[in-house]
Amino acid sequence: MSDKIVTAAALVIGDEILSGRTKDKNIGTIAEHLTSIGIRLSEVRVVADDEGDIVAALDDLRTRYDYVFTTGGIGPTHDDITADAVAKAFGVPIGIDERAVALMRPAYAKRGLELNEARLRMARIPEGASLIANSVSIAPGFMIENVVVMAGVPSIMESMLKDATSHIETGACMQSTSISLERPEAEIADLFREHQNSFPDVAMGSYPHFEDGRYRTELVLRSTDAARLGTAVSELRKVLEKQGLI
Repeated sequence: MSDKIVTAAALVIGDEILSGRTKDKNIGTIAEHLTSIGIRLSEVRVVADDEGDIVAALDDLRTRYDYVFTTGGIGPTHDDITADAVAKAFGVPIGIDERAVALMRPAYAKRGLELNEARLRMARIPEGASLIANSVSIAPGFMIENVVVMAGVPSIMESMLKDATSHIETGACMQSTSISLERPEAEIADLFREHQNSFPDVAMGSYPHFEDGRYRTELVLRSTDAARLGTAVSELRKVLEKQGLI
């Protein structure tokens, strides 16, 4: 881990996500994991199972962020086109990777399953990519340059995400502190804006909700600098107490 800011984007691939048939469960997991290891998830996109759309999104995101994490579209069926799209984006050939076959063959044999043509689609890896381990169903994901390609099934994606961590550079971890108020946002908006202006290097956000018939607001302050965060939180508490808001 370094003190630098490391950024990432997530690219969710799948017609089923866009149609609403499948509810995405991966974005939150990716965001939480990356935050915990010091990588700032800065953008999330969802694209259809369309090669042109996937290539265009990858070409944009991989030049703007340190890493891109993709989910979906690396299964055994004809509409699983992510690996081919990634190969096209990087301008490299794709074919059955013997490293992947060596992992998959004994695992399928143990389960009494044939490593047929459909399953071998999951062993197709762009040239030059490294494999990302899959402890759930064995068929690997892969990483090529700064793009990490993972499955869409949440349990498999999470397994791949954990393994991918050993292949990437992490940065300074973001720390956060919350202050809960039994007040609506409008009552603290001006005060909170002034406090943000006083601490421009500390990220601040307010999150309203309605609970037990009352308006409540949670103020969240975030920074990679623990000392600076502590000062910002302490000073905010003083202002809130002075105004009788806490």
